[in-house]
Amino acid sequence: MSEPQARVGVIGGSGLYQMAEMTDIAEVRVTTPFGDPSDAIMLGTVAGERVAFLPRHGRGHRLNPTNIPAQANIWALKHLGVEFVLAVSAVGSLRETIAPLDLVIPDQIFDRTKSRVNTFFDRDVVVHAAFADPFCPVLSGIVADATTALGAARVQRGGTYVCMEGPLFSTKAEARLYRQWGMDIIGMTALPEAKLAREAELCYATIACVTDYDSWHATETSVSVDLVVANLIKNVATAQAIVRAAVPRLPAARGCACANALADAIITDRAAIPPQVRERYELLLGRYLGD
Repeated sequence: MSEPQARVGVIGGSGLYQMAEMTDIAEVRVTTPFGDPSDAIMLGTVAGERVAFLPRHGRGHRLNPTNIPAQANIWALKHLGVEFVLAVSAVGSLRETIAPLDLVIPDQIFDRTKSRVNTFFDRDVVVHAAFADPFCPVLSGIVADATTALGAARVQRGGTYVCMEGPLFSTKAEARLYRQWGMDIIGMTALPEAKLAREAELCYATIACVTDYDSWHATETSVSVDLVVANLIKNVATAQAIVRAAVPRLPAARGCACANALADAIITDRAAIPPQVRERYELLLGRYLGD
């Protein structure tokens, strides 16, 4: 790995390419074995930490959820030295008690995607990482504490994020079923990001910005692009404030399981892994494969 350039990564959309308080700003482009990331990465200093901002959909929102190059995005952040990833996402509420403009820091996720590659290790080496707790409990707790301290919005700690394929929004039948299953919020972007972050041994937490009631609510307007964008813009300043408040709270050294998620996850016989495969995965597996 090259010299670390940032310890914190922020994956977001419009308004989160950078922040007004950032200093020492530089734009970098990273080439990965999985293609190019969504866009150039903006590096800057926030609250004394180097932070890497990556627009998930590309500047101008050019990439739909299925086509986001999540492998390249996570690989690029890992390459830059990132250890903590704060992901900002627009979501719909599946609960009466979670209203538009509320924030949720989810602790569980349910996968309803079907057209996305959700691992780095899809050939030549088999890795089974634990994913029982898909969001880093330590980082999620820091984000929740920072959000509560700000008092800028109602925040729910914990909850299940159902990740659907998209790009169309849910049918009413789907929304009713997700509610019966006990899901709390619905979005299109947390996966495969969270899975890839775990394979990259990054701490990953989501700041879920509620923009609508999806399509289930009897009296509220059903989700639409205009509604999502309008409410997401309102939450941009809050999301930036959360980043500023969370960064100084990060531990100097990580003690959570995320930091060593692959220690016991490689099932392939080391002797059966050829040199070119070792080279391909050096960034992720180098410290476990040895010479």
